[in-house]
Amino acid sequence: MSTGVRIVRSSCRGCHGVCQVLVHMNDDKIVRITGDPESLTSKGFICPKGATAAELLYHPDRLKYPLRRAGKRGENRWQRVTWEEALDEMTSRFDEIRRDSGSEYLAVAQGTGRPYTEFTMRFANAYGTPNFINPGHMCYLPRIIGSSITLGNLPVSDIYGFGGKMPACILIWGCNNTATGASDGMCGSMLKKALKSADQVIVIDPRRTSAAAKADYWLQIRPGTDCALALAMIHIIIQEDLYDHEFVSKYCFGFERLAEHVRIFTPEWAAPITRIPAETIRTAARIYAKTKPACLQWGNGVDTTINGFQTGRAMLILMSITGNIDQPGGNVFWVSPAGIKSKSPLTEQNVAGGQFLPAGQVERVISQNKFPFAPNCHPPTFWKSVISGVPYRVRGMWIIGSNPLVTATQGLTIEEALRNHLEYTVVSDLFMTPTAQLADLVLPAAHWLEQDDVVYMHKIWCVLSRKKFTQVGESRDDRDVIFDIAHRLGLNEAFPWPSRYEYLNWLLEDLGMSFDEFKEKDILVGAMVYRKFEKDGGFHTPSGKVELYSNVMESRGRPPLPVYVEPPLSPQALPDGYPLILVAGSKVLEFFHSEMHQVEALRRMHTAPRVQIHPKTAAAYNILNEEWVILESPYGRAKLKAQIFDGIAEDVVYADHAWWYPEAKAPEYRWKESCVNLLAGDRFFDPDTGAEPLKCLSCNITKASADHSQKRTRVSR
Repeated sequence: MSTGVRIVRSSCRGCHGVCQVLVHMNDDKIVRITGDPESLTSKGFICPKGATAAELLYHPDRLKYPLRRAGKRGENRWQRVTWEEALDEMTSRFDEIRRDSGSEYLAVAQGTGRPYTEFTMRFANAYGTPNFINPGHMCYLPRIIGSSITLGNLPVSDIYGFGGKMPACILIWGCNNTATGASDGMCGSMLKKALKSADQVIVIDPRRTSAAAKADYWLQIRPGTDCALALAMIHIIIQEDLYDHEFVSKYCFGFERLAEHVRIFTPEWAAPITRIPAETIRTAARIYAKTKPACLQWGNGVDTTINGFQTGRAMLILMSITGNIDQPGGNVFWVSPAGIKSKSPLTEQNVAGGQFLPAGQVERVISQNKFPFAPNCHPPTFWKSVISGVPYRVRGMWIIGSNPLVTATQGLTIEEALRNHLEYTVVSDLFMTPTAQLADLVLPAAHWLEQDDVVYMHKIWCVLSRKKFTQVGESRDDRDVIFDIAHRLGLNEAFPWPSRYEYLNWLLEDLGMSFDEFKEKDILVGAMVYRKFEKDGGFHTPSGKVELYSNVMESRGRPPLPVYVEPPLSPQALPDGYPLILVAGSKVLEFFHSEMHQVEALRRMHTAPRVQIHPKTAAAYNILNEEWVILESPYGRAKLKAQIFDGIAEDVVYADHAWWYPEAKAPEYRWKESCVNLLAGDRFFDPDTGAEPLKCLSCNITKASADHSQKRTRVSR
């Protein structure tokens, strides 16, 4: 007999926004998920991903128990095994690799920053492998690392008003979180609210995003030229004496060398590079410098260019010389709640377990210092090494929450590596994917509605609770599996807690609170403090100041002041046959990279992979709206539906990424058909971090042939 509907608070994990939600339960069944109007972090907002989470949770195609490969890789033949059998097999194979070849011969991979991040890196380090693979080289980590060497901390837009001030000027640069839902731990709806109260809004983006359409100034930049624009803005601010003299004199290192460096980078120099008129550059620089307080909201568009690391450094310099660092309404360093132990590698490096990596092992990483500021093993270099065996070929791999065939570049290389060269691969995921089809063992992961957790990764200024409501089949939290394997392999020093539940209690013990008690509180908030550099003795950098001129960069043999590099895959560099600039790798509101394409409600909202194209360009190619087209580069091709859009330059196209068709026939799920990442090459990377220039590729566009025009297969419910 039904006991009626009850409502329980929790926190979503459909993306990095981590919005607080209300989970509506009818007995033990989740019937609805809504935004929490009392939430300090999201104020009732919920996006389609969060609203349809129950549909994903209960989807009939969920992986429900461990599967062992029963045929050749990619044949889609599987044998159900017990968890005990799966764990025994993993332990035996991982121990054999470590004993016979060395711990570096096992690689550990994960997808984007998720709850498991605190333990994936820790497990890899404790096991002894430096070959930890994640997409951080082109997502957020370039900005985090650049912030660390420049400021000693990560600056975040202060749009919550904790200091009694909201930003008077908001500069949005390479970020579209008001449309995609979230970025960098920030709910996009909160930025929307801040935009309404700002006196001046400037948006720098190749597309007329929803924020750009409402902005006071939209600077339609040529993709990949952001560093040139930033240098010209710095030039104007210094030349016209608009910088914050007190902050610069007291807290900045290398200002004189910066001033000399940018002397030649005039708006007239930047205008033909960026396609932004010189006077518009001057206006934007003046408004940003004069309107106080001002925040600069950056996004993933900064990371995925050929010199995104230097571009991020230039943006940090803009924040600093205008005196907006750690000021109410500026770009601030969030303060963690007191008394709770850190579980975020962003705030405490020891969480990642680097102290457990044996001496000398870091030099054994496959990418071997190829990129001086690469956060981990460089993924493209790693996958090529699996095939070539140079400098050596890893034997095994554990892939947790990642579908790299679709979400990474060079998917065909990854397919070859997994199918024919790795000896043993384990994949943990919610669903069978093209990547999982090439594994030897597939583990059913837990959805966020199946997890207990202390949520403390991206937001930093608050800690949220997450509650386990149900369990589908034999799904298990990835972290519980990591604990089991770690203990079986004798990694008890790095994993001293008997289970993850004891670990959650340990996180909270200094508060005198158990995890069960914390679940009833829902949120802990840190007391925000501004201008911390005044009390903390400066900044956590070699000079103790904001390093406009970077001592760390200089020590690594890299330019200590930002420099601009022309995108090597631009039509200017590849003029023959590829006249269009391709912007790829961007998220959409309905999906999170390759996730959630199984959800019928979301696929009704976003029915097919889309490429935006200017009306004049469409007319020149005789392409109609909603018509299937082929994008092609020197490296690959993808089929997408044209979306005619006049908010983009005539020689720029903007494509959805990470598209596959879970409803299609296994084992391939037509993943090669519409995967725009196949157009990226393997020759050009950011020299500092190894990031890939997904936002400034080159391509051509043609009508698709008749056999490409088939209607989409209905998504299974």
